[in-house]
Amino acid sequence: MPGTGGAWRTRAQRLRPALRRWRSDLHREPELAGEEKATRSKIVGWLDEMGIEARTYGGFYGVSAVIGADRPGPTVALRADMDGLPVQEETGLPFESRIPQRMHACGHDVHMACLLGAAALLKASEDRLGGPVKLLFQPAEEEGETGGAGPFIRRGCLEDPVVAFVVGQHVEPGLPAGVVHYRKGPLMAAADHFILRIGGGGGHAAFPHQGADAVVAASEVVVGLQALVSRRRDPLDPVVITVGMIHGGHRHNILPDEVTMEGTVRTFRPETRDRMERMVRERARLIARSLGATARIDYRRGYPVTVNAPVATEIVARALSRELGDASVKELEQPVMGAEDFSRYLERVPGTFLFLGAATPGRPAALHSARFAPPESVLPVGAATLAAAAEGLQRRA
Repeated sequence: MPGTGGAWRTRAQRLRPALRRWRSDLHREPELAGEEKATRSKIVGWLDEMGIEARTYGGFYGVSAVIGADRPGPTVALRADMDGLPVQEETGLPFESRIPQRMHACGHDVHMACLLGAAALLKASEDRLGGPVKLLFQPAEEEGETGGAGPFIRRGCLEDPVVAFVVGQHVEPGLPAGVVHYRKGPLMAAADHFILRIGGGGGHAAFPHQGADAVVAASEVVVGLQALVSRRRDPLDPVVITVGMIHGGHRHNILPDEVTMEGTVRTFRPETRDRMERMVRERARLIARSLGATARIDYRRGYPVTVNAPVATEIVARALSRELGDASVKELEQPVMGAEDFSRYLERVPGTFLFLGAATPGRPAALHSARFAPPESVLPVGAATLAAAAEGLQRRA
C-alpha cells in the first residue's frame, strides 16, 4: 500500500538544514567510547534549544529526556549511540573529522542527528502524542564487552517513566539508501572476545628444534579454530570465529617467547555459545601442546543476541509502511553476524532494532571503513522512522 500522507517524513524534510548541521558538527569531533563529554554537551544544548529538558548522569556520558511526560499512553524509548572509532578518516567530506585517528566510521553521528530530528518532530506534536517518548543518547556502544547500554539501564534509563517499548536503528551501507529493513526475532549475533597467549621457548631462528616456536604454534591455532566452524558444529547453526589481531616477536632471526592473538566468536543459540567457548579453549591448548608450546586464554562474554519482539516489530513495520510506503520498508530474509548492545534493552522490554539503508555509489559497503559516509538523504528518513515507530507503538499497543 502507498504511504498515507507521510506526514512525519514531510516535516522531517523541512528539518534537513538542522539535521545537516547536527550531523556535520558531531562528525567533525568524534569521541571514543567512554570519552563522549563534548558530544554530551552538544546534545544537551540542542535539546535545550527545542525546549526539551535533558537529564545527565555523574561519571557517565549518557543523556536522557522525556517528551510528553503527562500523556496517558505507554512510554516508548528511542535510542541512539554516541561514540566514534579509532580510525583515520579518508572520506574527503567537507566536515571530515578534525581529530587525528578518530572518526564516526559506524554512523553514530547519523544516529544522533536522526534522534535529534525525531525529538524536534515529536516536541512539535507533544499535545497529540499517545504517550510519553523517552530519548536515550547512549555512550560506549563500540566498547564491545560491557558497552554503554548496561550502565545506562542500571542508572534507570528505562524507568521514570517506565518504558514499555524501545526502538533503535542503525545505518547499513549494504542496503539501498533510505529503505528501512526490519526482522522479527533474532537479528544480530552474540559477540564474545578472546585473548590467546601462545608461549614458546624463544631462541635463535636458525635452531627452531631447540625450543617451541610460538609463531608456528599460533599459526596452527588460527587454522585449527576454523575447523571448529567447518567440522564441529551444525552447518545450519551460524557461527563465526575470527582472529583479528596477532602480535609477536621483535626481530626476524629470533623466536619470540610469546605470541598474542585476539579474536571474536559470533553465535545465535545459547547452547552453541557455551559449546564454542569450551571448544576454543580446548582446541587452542591441544594444538599448542602438540607443538611443545602453551596456550593461555582469556575468554570474555560480550553482547548477547539482539532479539526483536515479533509483535512490536510487526506494529512498527505496519506504521512505517503507512508512513514511507511499502517500497521503502522491507523485511530482512536472514539475521546478520554483527552485534549490538541494544540487545540489553531488548532483554528487559519488548521492542525492535531497524536497519536504515545507507548505500552510497563509490563508497565501500562496509561499516568501520575509513571511507564510510552515509548520504545526507537518509537523515530525514531516519528521523521520520523513529517518530513514526513511536507513534505506531503508542496507538496500536
